[in-house]
Amino acid sequence: MTPDLETLRAALGRPGRPSSDFDLNPETVLPAGRKLRPAGVLAPIVAQGDGLHLLLTKRSSALKHHPGQIAFPGGKQDEGDADVTAAALREAHEEIGLPSGNVQVLGTLPAHETVTGFIVTPVIGFVTRPFEIVPERGEVEEVFSVPLTHVMTEANYVIQSRRWRGQQRSYFAVPYGPYYIWGATARMLRAWTDQISQ
Repeated sequence: MTPDLETLRAALGRPGRPSSDFDLNPETVLPAGRKLRPAGVLAPIVAQGDGLHLLLTKRSSALKHHPGQIAFPGGKQDEGDADVTAAALREAHEEIGLPSGNVQVLGTLPAHETVTGFIVTPVIGFVTRPFEIVPERGEVEEVFSVPLTHVMTEANYVIQSRRWRGQQRSYFAVPYGPYYIWGATARMLRAWTDQISQ
């Protein structure tokens, strides 16, 4: 059953646990004093005929970093951004054409540390009005939606592994049709699922 917006908002108001790309790899030793760059990503929820859906992007295969991967719209916080929420909204406008005025922010999840040195705050927002999706062709190959029930169902998650920088690394994945959602995106979605189910 898909949670409604009030259930989502209430869950985001409860304290949660920070997550990281290293959660399934406890043997990883992270350097003390490491400097992480703040970033914000937006999880845009849209109402469709059969319920609530989540918009995600497939990154351009021409990108240097994470080509072809499934991601939230978002990016690093710039000097002109008031905070990570503002960064997430700005990036969503740039990447998929979503006007920030069309987004009702429901709350944020605890920050997520990535292997690439970012501390990412997932911002959960409801898209209040229809908008024309315009992918930023330099970064976004495709914008698609996934039923919120799919990513809110713990049983849909699997743990897989691959070699990364000479070591075997485990990670969450939550495949949906032709889309392989894994890594940081899947880990943040799993953290959201855990918070909803508390």
